[in-house]
Amino acid sequence: MEYNYPKFTPEMKKTHTILIPNMAITQFRLLEYALRYDGYKCEILGNCGSAVAQLGLKYVHNDTCYPALLVIGQFLDALNSGKYDLDHTALLITQTGGGCRASNYIHLLRKALHKAGYDYIPVISVSFGVEKNPGFGLSLSLIRKLAYAMLYGDVIVDLANQVRPYETTAGDADRMTEQWENTLVESFGKGKRMRFPAFVQTVKEIVADFERIPVRQEEKVKVGVVGEIYVKFSPLGNNNLEQFLLSEGCEVVVPGLTDFIIFKIFNRVTDIELYGGSRIKYLACKALMNYVVRRQSAVIDIVGKSRFRAPTHFETIHRSVHDYLGDGNKMGEGWLLTGEMLELIHEGIPNIVCTQPFGCLPNHIVGKGMIRPLKDDYPDSNIVAIDYDPSATAINQENRIKLMLAVAKERL
Repeated sequence: MEYNYPKFTPEMKKTHTILIPNMAITQFRLLEYALRYDGYKCEILGNCGSAVAQLGLKYVHNDTCYPALLVIGQFLDALNSGKYDLDHTALLITQTGGGCRASNYIHLLRKALHKAGYDYIPVISVSFGVEKNPGFGLSLSLIRKLAYAMLYGDVIVDLANQVRPYETTAGDADRMTEQWENTLVESFGKGKRMRFPAFVQTVKEIVADFERIPVRQEEKVKVGVVGEIYVKFSPLGNNNLEQFLLSEGCEVVVPGLTDFIIFKIFNRVTDIELYGGSRIKYLACKALMNYVVRRQSAVIDIVGKSRFRAPTHFETIHRSVHDYLGDGNKMGEGWLLTGEMLELIHEGIPNIVCTQPFGCLPNHIVGKGMIRPLKDDYPDSNIVAIDYDPSATAINQENRIKLMLAVAKERL
């Protein structure tokens, strides 16, 4: 059914609260405040539980991508809660514009809002040219804020994951995470830590603080988590996978959000190189990619000089996947998913959980479909693909992961 959906206008920037679905908790909290200090009133949603999935099932076809079902369910649950002034509420969702079902999220959301009687609520599409919003724009200033928020979040999460399983006092890593989140949120409001020299110094301070946390010297099974971006990061999407792995005595290793963002920009550059296109768009995307890569490289250099395991350079991941996939495999997480599995294997982390929404064709190809070739080249690789879906029970998912962990623990 076609209908005229409301637009987010410039006037709404002052009057409307923008609700944003949660995914990567630390990174998104910092992203939220980057948006706030750019003048937007916004809130990252924290509502979880079975009601979210059930609302998604009610208003979204059950064959639709599981992350879309959860995100739309989370929005509708929030709107039903009575917490918000619905005449002054807007929703924000990203739109990739690629060949996977994620490109339809915004249309599915608007259809669900229409069916639920909320079709007067504007939806903001954050995308690279797929849809324009009169009252919301990715200015250079905002892009810079969002980039720094994402990079800081990745650093904090990575270091906390390397400390949490070994800390001598339970909760130290979580307290340090919260402390740095609060520090960064406060500094964002004052315009600090948003320049490259200040960023480098801040990352050094974050690393130093996490290094000071007392830890036990013991070896634990390290388990990498890769997969579809939402299910990989979101506790709502993966049934608290990281918490489950911690309860099993593992160190959880989750490649950061930064590589995915670089990958998405890289795809725009590659498309123009392969098929032609706007020279201005090419140079802009190239400049943006180099901007993020330079800051990620600084993080890798700083962390690499500490006792912590540093992330891998994007270009190194890109080169490693050339024997398996070409750059044209870019739908969903594309070749990056295979690249992250190779990154983990090369870092001595062969135990991997590949998280994917049930029926996600791109991820079944570059995730589950690549397990056999990787196993042939790396016989010690120990990878399990787990489907997430409303009909999938946590106990079945955990049992499959436990089989993988049994092999990992025996080898350890």
